[in-house]
Amino acid sequence: MYLIHASLRALGGASTLPPDTRALVLGQVLPGERVEHVAVHAEALPHPVIGLYLLSERLQDAEATARAVCLRALLNCRQLSGWTLLRAQAPLLAPFFE
Repeated sequence: MYLIHASLRALGGASTLPPDTRALVLGQVLPGERVEHVAVHAEALPHPVIGLYLLSERLQDAEATARAVCLRALLNCRQLSGWTLLRAQAPLLAPFFE
């Protein structure tokens, strides 16, 4: 299982993520994408983060799936208009252990 962080940036008039962002993202998961859990960190700095836990054989596949799910949500959910995806990648944890 991989945790992928998708960082979002507000464009134009958007200021905060809608309270139902988790449900909106989960609603865009396709059968077979193996998304196990979604968490939203709307107050993360410098940009809000959506955490997706995915079952995948390879990190690159998990990142690609997370990116696809988030882009689908941004495209299909009017509540998320005004947001753009900056990146979708596994978070680096090395500083935590130092």
